[in-house]
Amino acid sequence: MRLRGLASGALAFALLTGCAQSVDPIERLGEKAARRIGPYGPVGMPQRPYRRWGLAAPLHPAPKPSRAPRARTAGSGLPPVVSRIRTHDRVVFLTYDDGAERDPRFVDLVRELRLPVSMFLTDSVVGPGYGHFARLRSVGANIENHTLDHPALRGLPYAGQRAEICGQQDKLRSRFGSRPRLFRPPYGTYDTTTRRAAADCGISALVLWRASMTGSGELTYLRGAHHLRPGDIVAVDPDEGVGLTLRARTVRLLRRVQEQGLTVGRLEDYV
Repeated sequence: MRLRGLASGALAFALLTGCAQSVDPIERLGEKAARRIGPYGPVGMPQRPYRRWGLAAPLHPAPKPSRAPRARTAGSGLPPVVSRIRTHDRVVFLTYDDGAERDPRFVDLVRELRLPVSMFLTDSVVGPGYGHFARLRSVGANIENHTLDHPALRGLPYAGQRAEICGQQDKLRSRFGSRPRLFRPPYGTYDTTTRRAAADCGISALVLWRASMTGSGELTYLRGAHHLRPGDIVAVDPDEGVGLTLRARTVRLLRRVQEQGLTVGRLEDYV
């Protein structure tokens, strides 16, 4: 009888402890304490920036460029036109044309993820939004030229093209204290006159793109490509107030970059 009593007690103890171990640890804290636990730890503890922005892992730091930047002029003495940088570094380059001021939190994204983005600005499009780009510049963005009024330059006379490019050079210098080295022609259209006018305005290179992220978040490629490659310049469409926000499209693009074993480099280090 005594042995059966001891056995029954031991069985009851085992059942009780087994049940206790099967309860979720959050439930054992009680409802009030559980409310203080978030998906990445106790509420109030800072999340890592990459998780806060929806990335599964941090971006790898960009390597130091494996070669010196390309020559400032092509063999003709005119600025080169680039859509992809020849490099063995596993980097791509993120570029934006205007429109970032419509998404104020884009500044936070650039600052917290330390994104080395390049912003190509048109004076008539940015309008009163230069203060937003000053904040972007203060967190590491680079400011570049996209003309005064966003015309299609190809076929225009030299004087008109020069006025558009040099005029924005002067505007940006007055706003930010320095003249850009890089220029993106509106709509990606240009001719030899464009390159000559750009050279006379102090431009080192005309920057196009090999892939683009649309407002719907779709990544499209030029010249029959189907994936990102090291050295690709990516153009992220401006925020027009429809479709995904600029930060949402950028995060989607960053996920694609990470999936392909790449990271984001600073374009100005390579051109």
